[in-house]
This record gives sequence, structure tokens and C-alpha cells, in this order.
Amino acid sequence: MIMKQMKKYAHCLFILIVFETVAVVLWLTKKNLFYLFNFSYIGLSISLGMFLFTRKYRHARRVVQLLVGLYMLVYLGLICRENMQIEGFWYYLFTGVFEAATIHYAVAKIFGPLLFGRGWCGYACWTAMVLDFLPYKVPEQPRKKIGWIRYITFALSLIFVSALFLARVGKIEEIMFYAFIIGNIAYYGIGIILAFAFRDNRAFCKYICPITVFLKPMSRYALLRVKCDPDKCIHCGKCARVCPMDVDVTDNSRNRKNGTECILCMECVKNCPKGAL
Repeated sequence: MIMKQMKKYAHCLFILIVFETVAVVLWLTKKNLFYLFNFSYIGLSISLGMFLFTRKYRHARRVVQLLVGLYMLVYLGLICRENMQIEGFWYYLFTGVFEAATIHYAVAKIFGPLLFGRGWCGYACWTAMVLDFLPYKVPEQPRKKIGWIRYITFALSLIFVSALFLARVGKIEEIMFYAFIIGNIAYYGIGIILAFAFRDNRAFCKYICPITVFLKPMSRYALLRVKCDPDKCIHCGKCARVCPMDVDVTDNSRNRKNGTECILCMECVKNCPKGAL
């Protein structure tokens, strides 16, 4: 009985161990206690959410979104004045410093997705944290073919930071902080407008968000994926109707429809009448 219970929560422990390993390695290599606290906190928050989900608590994912999203937006962004948006990543990359946003992107958005795919979008993004409170949790319109806009947003962020360095603008750190504030206001504004225009809370994620340019290629090979048991599946289509990202989770191949869009929200798992997912 004890072994069965341990196996039930093994995934929670696994994620906690992964984040604790990252926390300890960065603490020792960077000689900065902050990284021990930072990644331990995030790992504990995600593990708690997975534990609550296993216990069938309906708001498990929302708990993680608030714990991680508010921490990164308010504490890291506004209090510590770190630009954790993509502009901050370019800034640290150009300065050649492996700190703050570069570490965050490496763990959560570049190499991390090989393990947990687009889990960042489902559990930690502070933009989606707000957008998921809007009324259109399930898309009410077909997906638009305008995902190419995200590549323009991605390019503009790179051009913006590159221009600052090429022009040798002074006080770039201060500019990055204000870019973080203005960028977040713009993201929230555009995200809310698109959600109501397309009747889809995740419209911003699908069409505008530049972070997905990093996330999509790696998430194709993610270790943690929603899989379907074909022997249990009755092809009722309920998983497709509740999926906020229009993913065909009944197809277990890496080429499944919108496969790199899955945010591991587990709505399909919770709503499957036969427990096939």
C-alpha cells in the first residue's frame, strides 16, 4: 500500500529533485545563495501543484500560477528590478553574463522544455496567469492562421535591445526595467483585447507571444507528455473540446496536431470520461 502511494506521487518528487538539483548546482557554481532559494521555491510550488492535481483539487494549476507568476512578476520584476521578459534575456546575452534572465530562459524556456515541454506556459507565466481568469477558457472560435506574428514580436524584441547596444545608450539597466513594466502593460492589454475579440483566453499565447519561438522546437521532444490509451479511448471528442490550445491528444505521435502547443494544463485528463489520458 505504501509503495503504491509513493508511486502515485513519484512525478511530484521527480520534479522537486530536478529543481533542487538545479538550485544546488547554481548556488555552488555561482556562489550566490539566491539561486538556491529561487529554484527551490519554484520547484516546491510546482511539486505542490502536481500533488494537489493528483489529489484531484480542481484549482491545483491556478495555485501554481499564482505562486510562481506573482513571485516572478512582483518580487523578481518589480522589487528586484530584473527584466524577466525576452528583452532581459537579450540584454544579459549581449553583455555575456550568465545571470538572471539568461539562467531563467535556459532552465524554463530553452533546455527545460526537453523535459516538461510548454509547462512554463501552463504553470508559471505571469501573463497567462491573468489571462486565464478571463471567461473564454475553452476557445469558442476555430484557431486562426496568424501564428507567424509571434516571429515578428520575437524579431522586434531582438532589434530593440540590439539598437540600444549599437547606439551605446547609457543606463541600459534602467531602460530594461522600464521596458519590463511597459512590456507587461502591453502584453496584458493586447492579451485581454485578443481574448475577447477571438473568444479565447489563450489567443495571445497562440499568435503574439515571442517566447514560444524558443519553446516550440524543444517541446516537440518533451519527456513529459499527455498520452492516450487507445484501448480506453472511445473517441468522444471531449478532450478536443476542452483543450485551450487545440491539441489532438488522442494522437501519441510527435507529429500530432498542435503538439508543440500543449501547456500540460491537464484539462483533457480531468475531463476524459474513460480515464484514457
